[in-house]
Amino acid sequence: MRNELWQFFAKSMRPSGAGPKLPEQSWKRRLRRMADPRGNALTEFAFVLPLFALMMCGTLDMARLFFTQTTLQNAVRAGGRYAITGNHQPNPNNPGQNLSRVQSIALVAQQAAMGINVSNLQISSLLGGAGSAGGPGDTVTLSLSTNVQLITPIIGQFFNQGQYPLTVSVSFLNEPFPPSLTN
Repeated sequence: MRNELWQFFAKSMRPSGAGPKLPEQSWKRRLRRMADPRGNALTEFAFVLPLFALMMCGTLDMARLFFTQTTLQNAVRAGGRYAITGNHQPNPNNPGQNLSRVQSIALVAQQAAMGINVSNLQISSLLGGAGSAGGPGDTVTLSLSTNVQLITPIIGQFFNQGQYPLTVSVSFLNEPFPPSLTN
């Protein structure tokens, strides 16, 4: 098979028609250079490397997005589970005093967020409105929005300032706790 290919290429490399004929050694040398597999791997690698790098960075971006979304969902869920109890966290700055319910819920959510900032946590209740965790039997809603900076510039150019917006929220029905714990 190799010999047949060699003969085919040898015939096609011979000059035909007008013009000077190449010496026998010249066209054989040119044919050998074209059939030489050295450097093919490097050329193929050069073609594949940018695509591979884009896929790897895209995979990292997607993993970071999934991690952030899952972590934020966990944080608002933990805050919501704490909110329905009507309990208060102790104030770390003033021993013997408690934080308000809204501050307590935000503190529990921040502790569950594993290093992600949840300072823009929105807490509202159906009857109490925005900034209220509601009373017994009320529905409390926690909502959190953040932007995740993408590390792949090619992917990031499709989003506003290379940031992907994430929003998570959760709603719970408050337990029948004593109304004095509402604040």
